[in-house]
Amino acid sequence: MNRPARGFGKSFQQAYLSLAVLVFVVMIWHVAVVLLKIQPIILPSPMRVASVAWAERAALAMAFLATAKAAFYGLGMSVAIGSLVAILFSQSARVRAAFYPYVIFLQTVPIIAIAPLLITWFGYGFWTVVKVSMIISLFPIISNVTAGLISVDQNLLDLFRLQRASKWQVLWKLRIPSAVSHLVLGMRISAGLAVIGAIVGEMFVGYGSADYAGLGAVMTQWQRLARTDAIMSAVVASTLLGITTLAIVNLSARLLLNRWTAGAGFEQE
Repeated sequence: MNRPARGFGKSFQQAYLSLAVLVFVVMIWHVAVVLLKIQPIILPSPMRVASVAWAERAALAMAFLATAKAAFYGLGMSVAIGSLVAILFSQSARVRAAFYPYVIFLQTVPIIAIAPLLITWFGYGFWTVVKVSMIISLFPIISNVTAGLISVDQNLLDLFRLQRASKWQVLWKLRIPSAVSHLVLGMRISAGLAVIGAIVGEMFVGYGSADYAGLGAVMTQWQRLARTDAIMSAVVASTLLGITTLAIVNLSARLLLNRWTAGAGFEQE
């Protein structure tokens, strides 16, 4: 069996197993609601959530697209800014030692504390949500790309020095190609974080913006109305968005960056 066919078979098997687990969880959920007679305001049945999702399909579709746009913009900005910062870090150990602790701040500070500040500075709107998404997804890019840029093969580095390669040539022809697989790993981590950041940002922006309604905003509105079934349908939509974002990152890596990542252990056995 050739490699593409083997990869397709493994992907199909993984999808089948994941679907089987999902069906099992939904069955347990339904049985628990029926046997324990749980009130819908506490935990609605899967059928009720599906019914509400269909009834609110227009609102969910618009919210899904709005959040997806914010998350992809945020992820794109984090990749661009994070890669540039990582390149600067790779060129000077002193710069890295001086500024890296402040980069860790992005990972440790609660995003729920940053969002109100961003709204105060930039107002209610789409780009504020993008900034929240970018901030929360930035650290994995900087961390992974920096690691890739500074962990090149020492033998190759010595070879470049013997050939009197300039610092720019070492960066462009050795460090950056070596860091591509680390960039993909960082993007995989940041994909989910970008969606989380967008939804958290929307929960705050939704309070003051009448023309922006992402998943976070509609969940906030439905929470005020105690519509647990509608909130759960939005949670399902958020999960699908996270999976879709990760799938797009993986597909892009295979199509565009396979030359650098094919031998880096990203193909699952």
